[in-house]
Amino acid sequence: QVQLVETGGGLVQPGGSLRLSCAASGFTLSYYLLGWFRQAPGKEREGVASISDSDGTTFYADSVKGRFTISRNVATKAIYLQMNNLMPEDTAVYYCAALEGNHPPGLEYQYDYWGQGTQVTVSS
Repeated sequence: QVQLVETGGGLVQPGGSLRLSCAASGFTLSYYLLGWFRQAPGKEREGVASISDSDGTTFYADSVKGRFTISRNVATKAIYLQMNNLMPEDTAVYYCAALEGNHPPGLEYQYDYWGQGTQVTVSS
């Protein structure tokens, strides 16, 4: 059973940085597509970034390009989200997710596995 556990959320001032981590276990296939999503109060969940487990290629939502960086540990399949220049509109619960198979990076897929989420609040 795949399990994903996010850590690293918290309260940060506008312009600040946070690094989210997602520990992964239980993977049985060779490749997965790994992603970060977020959901703000009263809004639908939206994709933030994804990374191909096989070759490390990445995809970002326009709202975070140039500010967020997704990365992964090939051996452990842990994934990270470095968030810089945070803005109040980045406030949300952030989830990591995994999709079985060797897919090009993207956020439109129906991901198979989800973590429980970690709260990120950007406020002065």
